[in-house]
Amino acid sequence: MDRKLWLAEKRKMTEYRYDSIFSKNYDEKYGQIDPTHRRYVERLLSVSPVGCIVLDAACGTGKYWTMILASGRMVFGIDQSDMMLKLANRKYPEVPTAKLGLQEMHFTDQFFAAMCVDAMENICPEDWPLVLENFYCALKSGGHIYITVEIAEEREINEAYRRGIEMGLPVVYGEYVHHGGYHYYPQPVQVKTWLVKAGLHVVEESPGDGYFHFLAQKYGPKK
Repeated sequence: MDRKLWLAEKRKMTEYRYDSIFSKNYDEKYGQIDPTHRRYVERLLSVSPVGCIVLDAACGTGKYWTMILASGRMVFGIDQSDMMLKLANRKYPEVPTAKLGLQEMHFTDQFFAAMCVDAMENICPEDWPLVLENFYCALKSGGHIYITVEIAEEREINEAYRRGIEMGLPVVYGEYVHHGGYHYYPQPVQVKTWLVKAGLHVVEESPGDGYFHFLAQKYGPKK
């Protein structure tokens, strides 16, 4: 099985699942903001100028927009799911949005702040450098980004890899494929390496609420 084609199918399936399944009751099931997530969003806002526009990438239903708007900042949301964006637009008709995947971001020096919360697990390892490069380009010099990386137990990762190989799938270690879904769980040290290579300096990091949290800053030329 060709891995590139397989990954493209997984990405289409992810979009379909958000459009047809998760959008039905997303706010009811996942609308609560966990403490560590709240702290990092507040930290991102604290280092971003009042009145600036925050890029919320993979914004979903706009879960964090009340926090952003209440802080005196504005927000621009992007997502690859039509239905999730429609839900966000219903709640916040004044917030501009665009249907756009993380891999297709094309902004240049536009934002002092960006965030991608509880979504990077949908990105395959081949696309991580591309997505971080896109964030680097989107940020103004000195701008900050907050991203999360979902945590999975090593036992689960091992079992998922073993099962994928047995099924004849072109999986790599860290990928979890189940019931049509796709997740990838990189180790924090790998994430930090990718961030540095993208020109993003890690300012703060910690685990919490089932995720690793990273606040990083665009600080100069990439390595």
